[in-house]
Amino acid sequence: MAEIIKTEGSEITIQVKVNLKGSMLEIENSILDAVNETGQVATQAGLKRFDTDGSPLCIGDTRLTSKGLVNKTYETPYGAVSIERNIYQTSKGGKTYCPLEQEARIIQNATPKFSQQVSSKYCWLNAPPVCQDLADNHARCISQSYVQKVSDYVASIAAAKEEVWEYETPQLDKAIETIVFSLDGAFVPLRASNESDGETGGYREAMVGNISLYDIDGERQHTIYIGAAPEYGKGQFFKRFTQEIEHIKKQYPDATYIGIADGAKSNWSFLSQHTDNQLLDFFHVTEYISKVSHVFYPEQMQQAEREKWLHEQCHNLKHVSGTVVKIIEDIHQFLKSNKLTKSLQEDVLSALSYFENNQGLMDYSNYVKKKLPIGSGVTEAACKTLVKQRLCCSGMRWKMQGVKCVLSLRALLQSKGRWQQFWERIEQFGACLA
Repeated sequence: MAEIIKTEGSEITIQVKVNLKGSMLEIENSILDAVNETGQVATQAGLKRFDTDGSPLCIGDTRLTSKGLVNKTYETPYGAVSIERNIYQTSKGGKTYCPLEQEARIIQNATPKFSQQVSSKYCWLNAPPVCQDLADNHARCISQSYVQKVSDYVASIAAAKEEVWEYETPQLDKAIETIVFSLDGAFVPLRASNESDGETGGYREAMVGNISLYDIDGERQHTIYIGAAPEYGKGQFFKRFTQEIEHIKKQYPDATYIGIADGAKSNWSFLSQHTDNQLLDFFHVTEYISKVSHVFYPEQMQQAEREKWLHEQCHNLKHVSGTVVKIIEDIHQFLKSNKLTKSLQEDVLSALSYFENNQGLMDYSNYVKKKLPIGSGVTEAACKTLVKQRLCCSGMRWKMQGVKCVLSLRALLQSKGRWQQFWERIEQFGACLA
């Protein structure tokens, strides 16, 4: 049993006994139990430091008096601890106030560190495996509903403070020359809900945005991720993305700003507001070139010729100015001299329309010469890591609130430095949603 044997100022000395009998695994489990006991005793003492002495308080113009000490159990990384703390109320009654919970940054009766642990694990795992992990590896048993409750509240803080809390870009070793804004969507399975919620079920598009910082050699040094749950019109996503863009432009006013995306019209209407340079994602363009190659060389026996032609066009597109115009001319010439099946004709016409409508966004050779990015691979990867890997596993169906929760937390975790800064903001400003 762990117990405090000495208190000196802000320091305490705790005595604990550890049983070292049995196998090494049994010994380690005994050590873990002892560490948790020690943590409970220390946390209990730490929590009491945030309580008042029971004297009346004034919050603004409101005077509150203590109703006396009331017992409460709090969840910690080491186990549940119970303490008596002062509860306050006005002389007229009504809502009570607990100074300890405000000052200690308690979230849903969990200490800050435990809230951080639970919500971090929930970013990567569903509630059942989070509970299993805590039980197996930390000797902490909590319910699935509690995991979701804590994580939802932490995510709600993140969402509520998006427009208020700015996050600093980590100190980078190299100077930033180019910054790319990119965005894309990924479909997530929603659970049918009440009509009043606006959730009809089926697949809806969540949005992913990223801001990538590159040095003079075209090497990516840092990326900021933005994730947004499905919404009609994408207004909230664009607002959030714009806020991040304005913040990064204040930090790097002299950088070259480039917008890179696929061919969706809404992408360009947004990116053109914030960049002077826009470029179609190179990978998406090569998919259309591949489609043309199968029209030019449709037979199985022509595979070698097809692959050679495809390789040459992709290489030229990167390194030879005017390649897009040449591809367009080749397609027109091919259409004049060949009769095609309906399927092949549709493929080649869609590719032709794509190249003709977007050729102004395909200046890849110039970008390559300047060592500028030409692809949105970071965003493609983010669609997988931010959205797909967590929200689209087999059998999953999500409520909209669940999608918002997971994406808010994962965006913070995947943007280097932001998760820690987020908790520093909670330490500084509190965990209230207001």
